[in-house]
Amino acid sequence: MEIFKTLLEQNQLMSLFLVIALGYTLGAINVRGFSLGVGAVLFVGLATGALAPKAAPPGLVGSLGLVLFLYGIGIQYGKNFFAGLTGSSGRSYNILALAALIVASSIVWATGYLFNIPASYLAGMFSGSGTSTSALQAAMEAAGNNNPAVGYSVAYPFGVIGPIIAMYIAILLVKPKIEAPTGTGLELGEAVVQNPEAIGRMVEELSGILPPGVKVIAVRQQHINKVPTPDMVIQEGDIIGFVAEDKKSFERTMSILGEVAQGGIAGDRKHLDYVRLFASKPAVVGCRLCDLQVPAHAEYSILHVRRGDADLLPSPDLILEFGDRIGMLLNRANFDVFRKYFGDSIKGTTEFSYVSVGIGMILGVILGLISFPIPGLGSMKLGLAGGPLLVSLILGKLGRTGSIVWTMPVSANLTLRNFGLTIFLAQVGMTSGPKFVATVQQTGFLYLGVSAAILVGIVITALLSGHLMGIPFDDLLGLTAGVTGNPAIAAYAAKQVPTDRPDIVYAMIFPGATIIKIIMVQVMIALGGG
Repeated sequence: MEIFKTLLEQNQLMSLFLVIALGYTLGAINVRGFSLGVGAVLFVGLATGALAPKAAPPGLVGSLGLVLFLYGIGIQYGKNFFAGLTGSSGRSYNILALAALIVASSIVWATGYLFNIPASYLAGMFSGSGTSTSALQAAMEAAGNNNPAVGYSVAYPFGVIGPIIAMYIAILLVKPKIEAPTGTGLELGEAVVQNPEAIGRMVEELSGILPPGVKVIAVRQQHINKVPTPDMVIQEGDIIGFVAEDKKSFERTMSILGEVAQGGIAGDRKHLDYVRLFASKPAVVGCRLCDLQVPAHAEYSILHVRRGDADLLPSPDLILEFGDRIGMLLNRANFDVFRKYFGDSIKGTTEFSYVSVGIGMILGVILGLISFPIPGLGSMKLGLAGGPLLVSLILGKLGRTGSIVWTMPVSANLTLRNFGLTIFLAQVGMTSGPKFVATVQQTGFLYLGVSAAILVGIVITALLSGHLMGIPFDDLLGLTAGVTGNPAIAAYAAKQVPTDRPDIVYAMIFPGATIIKIIMVQVMIALGGG
């Protein structure tokens, strides 16, 4: 054992990747639907650090990993986050998430007062119960030591398994009846125009009376498929090709136009044919669809934009990102022209601008260094956790500034942030190992109980209050996953219902909840004296 310890301590880089490999192996073990996932890296790191204290890599390694993780989160969820702040349901959901975290922080204060637990450990337990590595980093910066990491590691298992068990029990008690979508993705349709309400209207006028989330993509007149123009007049017997966001919009559109056409447009590819192209050129990435400068002589119609696993309605304001796949109707003679214009390279699914990443991270770190005066508490700063997250949320919302593209492909984003999170957890675990063992031996059961109480406060407030407020159950699952924060919880929630609402609401709640946790742990340590 002494030989193995010496080997680990003399080869820090090898030790780091050994922790990562063993952590992911342990995290993949599934027991009745529960697994630690990437969180297992922390526990393997703790064990390794306890065995070989000098094997831990420098703190800069963990800081780099955290910044990579947070930047990817903000870039991906920026639009969803700000949409949640502006929409009425999004605001109420974020307020409910805030209430859940306030209840949890009240439990922290009560238990800290009753059992005389140092604030730094409490902040770590609060972070672990909410599975927030960002809050953990902020707590360690505020405390000036690794005490929060010890509390975090004790609470983390509760933070993962607790919400999953709570959701399972809630489903058994409530027995929600949630209708599954009748279609997958966007709905494509063709309709023969027979309704007087549509006959004689220009396409622009017709689009105004169609349901929201519906776009006319082609018109068949006199047996010729044409790209619709705003001033094109629709006649009786014309066939309208359209795309709708859901089945309800599809059916409403059919009632406005006439009856279903059988392959009139899809069956004739002489004038318009379908092609799917990758957006991989910097000139088109970050542009709105309405701003695309395609060759003037080439007519085209965009059916959909596929991003990751989702099909997006091609609205004029939709901003293209690297790796988007654009489904279009155009003449086959122009296929090569459009391939050249968009780039059409699969490499676009992995490429992003290192210039934009560098600038974004610099701005985030600078923001994190700025101190903000808080009456009664002195000064506070967002730190290495909050600064990059807030900046990347804003950049993710902007998408593009001049020639700088802030967004990145979903696949590259996932790789970047998962690698960063893994590096951070491994380094923090290895650094905190020795103290973790000593603390758990002394007060382990007490800390376990406090951690469970904190988590119960978060989950019960979110689930029970949301249910009493009449929030749809699939939204409520997403809200609970967002306020507790772990992707494994979000994945479990998404599997319990036949809609995509848990994922959407998770994206609305998670960034804001993370920022609130970052602020709260600093307040805890400032008021508790470290």
